[in-house]
Amino acid sequence: MTRETLVLGAGMVGTSIAYHLARRGRSVTLVDRRAPGEETSFGNAGIIQREAVFPHAFPRDLGTLLRVLPNRSIDIRYRLKGMAAAAGPLFQYWRRSAPASYRQIVPEYASLIMRSTEEHQRLIDAAGAEALISRKGWFDAFRSQKHLEAFAGEAEEAARRFGVGYRSLTPAELKAQEPDLAAEAFVGAIEWTNSWTVLDPGGLVRAYAGAFEAAGGRFQRGEVRQVVRTASGWRLDLADGSLEAQELVLAAGPWSGDWLQQLGYRLPLFPKRGYHMHYAGEGEARLNHWLMDFDAGYLLAPMRAGVRLTTGAELTTRDAPARHEQLAAAEKVARRLFPLGPRQDAAPWVGNRPCMPDMKPVIGPAPRHKGLWFAFGHGHQGFTLGPVTGRLMGEMMDGEETAVPMAPFRAERFAGV
Repeated sequence: MTRETLVLGAGMVGTSIAYHLARRGRSVTLVDRRAPGEETSFGNAGIIQREAVFPHAFPRDLGTLLRVLPNRSIDIRYRLKGMAAAAGPLFQYWRRSAPASYRQIVPEYASLIMRSTEEHQRLIDAAGAEALISRKGWFDAFRSQKHLEAFAGEAEEAARRFGVGYRSLTPAELKAQEPDLAAEAFVGAIEWTNSWTVLDPGGLVRAYAGAFEAAGGRFQRGEVRQVVRTASGWRLDLADGSLEAQELVLAAGPWSGDWLQQLGYRLPLFPKRGYHMHYAGEGEARLNHWLMDFDAGYLLAPMRAGVRLTTGAELTTRDAPARHEQLAAAEKVARRLFPLGPRQDAAPWVGNRPCMPDMKPVIGPAPRHKGLWFAFGHGHQGFTLGPVTGRLMGEMMDGEETAVPMAPFRAERFAGV
């Protein structure tokens, strides 16, 4: 008998899971209030980050904390209401970022990142999406010699332990790659050679959704009002009807917390917000690669819609009104680095990344509900990790041996679940 499955959440993670389950012969319905790729997956930096084997830790050194405290930094800002709302998870995040704990987290986290590009390639091939992908690497550029040397050390460790590809560039070598960039602002750069970039992140998710539908899957657009346990499985009550299945995958990104609370789970999920804007190039100016201005804390990406400027993180509540000061500050610095033209979007995009305090996603069965599965909390790397999460969910749900050990990603690792 065909296994009926609902997947709630049509971002990169949910869409990838839906594809893998449909390919395994399940009857799958993907459900979201918006079309695939229109929420958080639309607004990211568009990098499949094979290099990101070291997750973003909470700053613990006094210098960084004092720099952030005035709340004028480009890379991270905060709102007091958001800090208060997430005080418990943020304290856990600080604790889990201690050296001994972080050393244990890194290889667990890296076990997913190391499979990111190969698993994306499977979906790229299935979706016919090769035209959206660039494999010429991207740059972290540094204004501080101290930061460059520290990061070069991390890059060497990442290469030795986890197969990350990189090379160091002088300002002259960076200028040769990016003639229209004020490369003299930097003391050097690191090129990540086996990470991939995407010309249209939302478009890639839409292409993967097309592959899911070609494999027999269905997409249902609608606002979910309630998640209900039934005698035979699960029901999603929508504004204009309901859907039922034997199994339900909760992959709703930063909205997962709403349904967790309804079902009685107290997982420490919290949001990190980001903003972006697209710009035309001034005159004939052209940006050839994705480039992170590391010390300032923003990224420039040459996408189909224009040069996308993405900010660092803002710690706030998920539904707080947008504030555009962080983006404006990043734009002011970026215009001195590259000749950005006029803004191309009517208003800045704003979205939230779903984060866990130990920097690892939650992937696996719900502890107290048969037929309920979790796949959320990917933080900055939902776009990168969607396809590998999809593969692992398919293996777990069909009772197979998984490609990586899944114990580090189970919900039970948090007390009070």
